Amino acid sequence: MSEPRTPSFSVSAAERSPVLRALSIEVEEHEVRGAFERVYRNLARSVRVPGFRPGKTPRAVLERVYAASVAEEVERLLVNETFAAAVERSGVVPVVEPSIAAEPPRQGQAFRYTAEVEVKPGVELPALDGLPASRPLVQVRADEVESELEALRLRRAVLEDEPDEALAGDGSLLTVSYAGRIDGQPFEGGSADGATVEIGSGRLVPGFEDGLRGAKRGEQCEVSVTFPEDYGAVDLRGKSAVFSVTVSSLQRRRLAALDDAFAKGLGEAGIETLEALREHLREATQARRERDAAQVLRHSLLDALIARTSFEVPPGLVEHRLAQRLSSAHEQLHTMLPHEELHARMDEWRISWRSEAEREVREALLLEAVAAQQGLEAADDEVAARIEGIAREQGMAPERLKKLYDERNLTPGLRVRIREEKALEFLTSRAKVEETSGT
Repeated sequence: MSEPRTPSFSVSAAERSPVLRALSIEVEEHEVRGAFERVYRNLARSVRVPGFRPGKTPRAVLERVYAASVAEEVERLLVNETFAAAVERSGVVPVVEPSIAAEPPRQGQAFRYTAEVEVKPGVELPALDGLPASRPLVQVRADEVESELEALRLRRAVLEDEPDEALAGDGSLLTVSYAGRIDGQPFEGGSADGATVEIGSGRLVPGFEDGLRGAKRGEQCEVSVTFPEDYGAVDLRGKSAVFSVTVSSLQRRRLAALDDAFAKGLGEAGIETLEALREHLREATQARRERDAAQVLRHSLLDALIARTSFEVPPGLVEHRLAQRLSSAHEQLHTMLPHEELHARMDEWRISWRSEAEREVREALLLEAVAAQQGLEAADDEVAARIEGIAREQGMAPERLKKLYDERNLTPGLRVRIREEKALEFLTSRAKVEETSGT
């Protein structure tokens, strides 16, 4: 089967800015005439006009009734048939969906339309040797390992009910229902059922936990608080509230002894003793901090490169990255937050996250330029090895994950990430890195 024929057209490109090209496309008159003929033929076969047999409606009748919709269809047809070829012929490489404007096509005339196409900017890199960067010195102290061990012990603790006569104090966990009022009136977010309060944790509004000291199971009491001036909800800052609280349960954690039995009971492969557990926690903390330090190094190194490299960022790429961030946030939070609250936050994030989205696009363009300058690419065997590693982490067969990557067109993005990592490694190898005191 032969490929569809591309109509005859001409195209010219003009530079509007470093990241914007204007394409002017003109489709020849005989191609426009042919497009009208095709659309009217298809229309005659599909419409039913009273007084005429199917397929026999005169062209003049169709033009009188359907002229506007036919012109729209001819425009869509001619743009679809010529635009990709026009972009290729012009040498322009769009980075986002172009904006197209056209006058309605007319029979007996050439059809002209314009497309505003965003492109990647030319990036002139500075000297890449000796870029200043900083990286926290990673150390894990013995007392930090003990803190991790104690946190693990707390997470593994068993909750036990306190005796009926017990009074709430430091470490007590209360299940409560409460209703708050300000100036005698309920307020949004001021009530809850089945909330957990840990006395001494400092997680709630100052004064709330202290107000429950000495409470018993089944007791009702009132707790007065004043919201801090820096409280998250702006309309509550500095205001005083009174909460009516009912305590439905009073519990305390029963902590296991820190010994070999505790370590073995975690069920982690290779951990049979308390010392082995300590070493495991030390290594995990070290690895986490190494990752964090690598992020600090990346950010500071790109800070230096951004400060030395000036170029315009395509607005469409920023919008695309911002949309990705918002979509990800919505996916994570849509089951956790009320609809109105989530969308209010989305509106806030659409403004506050824009600078971060622009930064991410700028970083990607810089790393792409470094990779191009140095001839850095992601080889097929590197991509295969990365997919195999991801499959191993997720407990999947590599062949299955590779098939998913191919089906969802994820492999190109993986190639980009590997290439960016190589560019960053190249910059790091030539940077002047200062180690700073860190955690």
